[in-house]
Amino acid sequence: MRSTLAGLLLCIATSAFAAPDAQTILAASDAVRNPDKPFGLTTTLLEYRNGKQTDSTTLAVYSRAAPDSGQFRSLLRFLAPARDADKLMLKNGNDLWFYDPASKGTVRISPQQRLLGQAANGDVVTVNLAGDYNATLAGEEDITDGDRQPRHAWKLDLKARAPDVTYHRIEMWIDTANNRPVKSRFYAESGSLLKTAYYRRYQSQLGVARPTETVIIDGLDPNWVTVMRFSDYAWRDVPEAWLQRDYLPRFRPQ
Repeated sequence: MRSTLAGLLLCIATSAFAAPDAQTILAASDAVRNPDKPFGLTTTLLEYRNGKQTDSTTLAVYSRAAPDSGQFRSLLRFLAPARDADKLMLKNGNDLWFYDPASKGTVRISPQQRLLGQAANGDVVTVNLAGDYNATLAGEEDITDGDRQPRHAWKLDLKARAPDVTYHRIEMWIDTANNRPVKSRFYAESGSLLKTAYYRRYQSQLGVARPTETVIIDGLDPNWVTVMRFSDYAWRDVPEAWLQRDYLPRFRPQ
């Protein structure tokens, strides 16, 4: 009886201190980045080379999660520069479409294609990584975050479930204290490092402290930096019609 009880207590103690499930950690991190109801925000992309700003783009983003998969569908409207105003980008599932009102043409585009600097099309749409990647726990590490503060983080290794997602593989560090994403490294299928991202400037947005800035550093040239800033968060009605490719020529912002 004593040996049985000792074994049971050992199992309980082992379970209590077992590392959490990697996919659960990733999903919790997704919830920090993304609101759980239809919402809108403004995304501003700023490109820097050798410390000097060289370009910028501003987008209005409208997102809602699909009821079946939980993955977000998004409509993006270009606000600036003036030459791109009112162009649209639609994410429906893993399909991305670009609409130009000047030509009235809609073309399918790749999530890997660069939009500005180091920011790809797939970086600016709302994504739940837990839906597109299988996560494994690679350990725990003490790292420095984008605000130069020390953090103790889970290190996750993410592998794409399908070839049409933005990145083949991602390394991601998530704060063990609050599930906030701290840092990511993005890799090509060849294994080469494409870029490193830091999630920073956490502020309360729609009831949760979320990163309002992502700093993306080129994998080969650290002097090529793209900053993504997120502002004007608001709960929004995102009609189903807005998320249909055939509706793009008729879209009018409310």
